[in-house]
Amino acid sequence: MLTANELGEYIDTRITRSAFRLELLDRYEVASDGSDIARYLAGEQEPTPERKQPWLEHLAADFAAGIRNYRVHVLSTPLNDYLRYECEWSYVPNGQAGEEIYILDLSERDKPGGLVDHDFWLIDDQHAIPMYYAEDGQFLGAEPVENLEPYQRARDAAMAAAAPFSTWWARHPEEWRTYQPQ
Repeated sequence: MLTANELGEYIDTRITRSAFRLELLDRYEVASDGSDIARYLAGEQEPTPERKQPWLEHLAADFAAGIRNYRVHVLSTPLNDYLRYECEWSYVPNGQAGEEIYILDLSERDKPGGLVDHDFWLIDDQHAIPMYYAEDGQFLGAEPVENLEPYQRARDAAMAAAAPFSTWWARHPEEWRTYQPQ
């Protein structure tokens, strides 16, 4: 099982064209969030630049190199505090840096067939990496698998049913704290 650092290295050594991520959880308890969730809940106005900027630079460099980073988050409204934080402090700036983010809102439509029951990465459509989390959102590890078909099918089903984040977010001003669509 790969640790978070090993997963990053695994992806970085294989990616040439695309990285797709399916997210299914309502909360992630990951070290990469640092203290930002607490800061968000305390009313701070933006993520810690020292924490967020390297990831934004990574996304921008991938975008400039023609590497597509995209994800679908399957969720339901109303959002909990963590998902609101993720939308405002992750998805908004990540999208501005070149990541394509999509939302599959199960309060607006039925769950499509073909989805798997866990998060995963699909790198260059050649490397599937299921991710495992504890019930509280703690990352337990990731494990590459050889059978790509369920992950390709899940990606395709999620993409076909999801809306672009900016479109979905604009329809949900009741969820905004700081973001206003432009």
